[in-house]
Amino acid sequence: MSEAAKKLAAPVPVEPSPVVEVRGATVRFGAETALDSVDFRMFGGEVHSLMGENGAGKSTLIKALTGALALDAGTVLLEGVVVHITSPADAQRHGIRTVYQEIDLLPNLSVAENIALGREPRRFGGIDWPRMRREAAAVLQELGLEIDPAAQLGSYSLAVQQLVAIARAISSDVRVLVLDEPTSSLDADEVAELFRVIRELKGRGVAILFVSHFLEQVYEICDRITVLRDGHQIGEYLTTELLRIDLVQKMLGKDASDLTVRPRGFAEAPVAMPSSRLARSLADFGFAVST
Repeated sequence: MSEAAKKLAAPVPVEPSPVVEVRGATVRFGAETALDSVDFRMFGGEVHSLMGENGAGKSTLIKALTGALALDAGTVLLEGVVVHITSPADAQRHGIRTVYQEIDLLPNLSVAENIALGREPRRFGGIDWPRMRREAAAVLQELGLEIDPAAQLGSYSLAVQQLVAIARAISSDVRVLVLDEPTSSLDADEVAELFRVIRELKGRGVAILFVSHFLEQVYEICDRITVLRDGHQIGEYLTTELLRIDLVQKMLGKDASDLTVRPRGFAEAPVAMPSSRLARSLADFGFAVST
């Protein structure tokens, strides 16, 4: 068989089906269109980043996906089946869980109580405390976390509380995990521990949405990037195939030659910067963009 025939006979790689997909997502606030026919999809075992400037539509899309906001048009599919997500509780029932930047747990309760909050095991009409602690310990152990289930949550650092919030999210059947700015208040060691947990969940096939303005972290942990600008989808890209300077240009809608940046808080005239520095996260280094 000739080489050409071998190539023709070779099986064509089949792309896996998305765990969750949004098609034609449109959200309007009065006369303003926050999302305009946006398509978005997430695959199991991948970390996906949603990138764009403030006002690009990221928060609106996340709220629509997690049931906090209704779509004016468009559909949501979960593993290929159209679903109607009408509330955050509805999203949770479909296996879509969110861990917000502001931890929505109760620091005055124990770690185990927070993990089981609203789903406490019952026995003889009351809470089965030993079982609750065993189940919390099992979830923490699965993630490789050495956290005492009986300890008060508020006795731990914000980073540990964030990990407990993730443990709570995966203690039920989770298919999609949304992490909203999870590293904004963490130091380097804490970020490394969070990324270890994210990779553990990724290995289990969970689809993870990692929302962050830290470009270095996006390129370290994410497999895929979707860029939004002014409520429109600019494109979906594999992280390995998108240069950082190209990402910044797509977010801003400008070529590098058209951009100058200046440190925020400085009144001096804008100073042009080399493209190598522009390629870094503008937010990381506190730069505002001028044209």
